[in-house]
Amino acid sequence: MILTKNKEMICENLNRNADGELCFAGMPLSPLAEKYGTPLYLYDEARVRHNCRTYLSAVREGFGEAARVMYASKAASFKRLYEIINEEGLGVDVVSCGEIYTAKLAGFPLENAYFHSNNKTDADVEFAIKNGVGYFVVDNAEELFAIDEIAKEYGIKQKIMLRITPGIDPHTYAAVATGKVDSKFGSAIETGQAKAITSLALTFENIELCGFHCHVGSQIFDADVYLATSKVMLGFVADMERELGFITKDLDIGGGLGVRYIADQPALDIKATILIVAEEMKKDAERLGIALPRISLEPGRSIVADAGLTLYTVGTVKRIPGYKSYVSVDGGMTDNPRFALYGSPYTILPVFGEIGDDAEICSVVGRCCESGDILQENVPMPTDIARGDLLACLTTGAYHYSMASNYNRIPRPPVVMLNDGDSYLAVKRETIEDIIKLDI
Repeated sequence: MILTKNKEMICENLNRNADGELCFAGMPLSPLAEKYGTPLYLYDEARVRHNCRTYLSAVREGFGEAARVMYASKAASFKRLYEIINEEGLGVDVVSCGEIYTAKLAGFPLENAYFHSNNKTDADVEFAIKNGVGYFVVDNAEELFAIDEIAKEYGIKQKIMLRITPGIDPHTYAAVATGKVDSKFGSAIETGQAKAITSLALTFENIELCGFHCHVGSQIFDADVYLATSKVMLGFVADMERELGFITKDLDIGGGLGVRYIADQPALDIKATILIVAEEMKKDAERLGIALPRISLEPGRSIVADAGLTLYTVGTVKRIPGYKSYVSVDGGMTDNPRFALYGSPYTILPVFGEIGDDAEICSVVGRCCESGDILQENVPMPTDIARGDLLACLTTGAYHYSMASNYNRIPRPPVVMLNDGDSYLAVKRETIEDIIKLDI
C-alpha cells in the first residue's frame, strides 16, 4: 500500500498506524467517528497545553517573569478550553459578552482578561465592568466616555489600554490585516489620532490608562513584521513620555504567528521568533532612553489550530467526465466557512486509503444548498473514494467551532477532547430541537 506522503503529515500529532489508519493525538480516528458520529471536531488537549507552555516560557525568557500571554479566545471559545488556558497560566482576551460569560462560567479569573472590540455597546461596557474584567482595550473616543461614565456608577477606576494602529502592512490576507492606517481598528499614529486619544484618555477620573495595544494581522511566518511593529510602537511610547509625560506600563504587541495548513507553509519556531523580537525590543528601548514596558502577546490561532482536526463522512462522489470530480461530505461551510470567506488552504486526507501518482484530483465540498460550500479545491483522493469513507481536515482548531453556523438549519458538530488515549465531550452535538429553541 502506498500511504499518504509523509509531507502531508503537517502536524506533529498526526501519524498512520500499522493498519494504515490516520491517527490524531495517538488515537485512530475511525473508532472516534463510530462513537461520536460525524462531522466531529477533535481537540488534542496535550497539544493545546504544549503550545501554551511554549509561549509562556518564551515570553518569560525574552521579556521577564512579568510578561504575559493572553489567549485570543475568538479563535475557539468553550468552557473546557478556558479551564485549560487558566491551568496553564495564560490570560485571555475576549471580544464579547458571550466570551466573557463563557470564561466566567468556566471559573476563569476575569481580572486576567483583556476586553477587545471596536464597537462596545454601553451594555457590553457595563457587563464587563460588573463582572470584573481586568482591562479594556479601547478602540475609540466614544468608548472612553462610556467607560468613564459606567465606571463612575460602579465606583471603580477601570484599567485600560489604547489600541494603536502602527501603519504596518504584514503582506498577509487583506481580510485579516489589521495594522494598516486605514484599518477599522484603533487610532493611527501617522494621522496624529493616536496621540490625541492618549491625551484624551489621561483626562478621565474613572479611567487608568496603563498602556497601548496593537495587532497587525495573522498568518505571519517570520519576525520581521513584529520587529517593524515593535520599533514603531516603542517610538510612540517614547514620544508619549516626552510630549505628554505619560509613562507606559503595558505594551501588547498582539498575536498572529502563522500555522501550517498545507505542506508548502513553513513550520514556525515560536520560541526563536519571540526571542529575536525580545532582543531587538530591549535594544530599541535602551536606544530611546525608556524603560521597556511589561510586554503582552495575544496568540490565538497558534495555540489551538494544530490541536484541532475535523472528521467527516463521504456521502456522494460525483464524477463529470472531462471536467472534474466532487467528493461531498456531511459537513461543509457550516462547520468551516474559511474557504468560502478567505479561500483558505487546507490539507484533507483519507482516514484510510491509497494516494499514489494516479490520485484522483477532487473538489471536497459540503452538504449545504450553496454553490460556495467548498472545503477545498484540487485535493488528491484515492481513486476508489466512495460513500461511507472517512476524511480528515487538518489544522481546524482555530476559527472553526467559533465561526460555525446553522445555515440551512444544520446542527453544529460536537467538540471532543483527546487526552492520553482517552476521549471526552467538551461540547455536545447540537440537535434540530436546539436550533428551534428560540423560535416563538
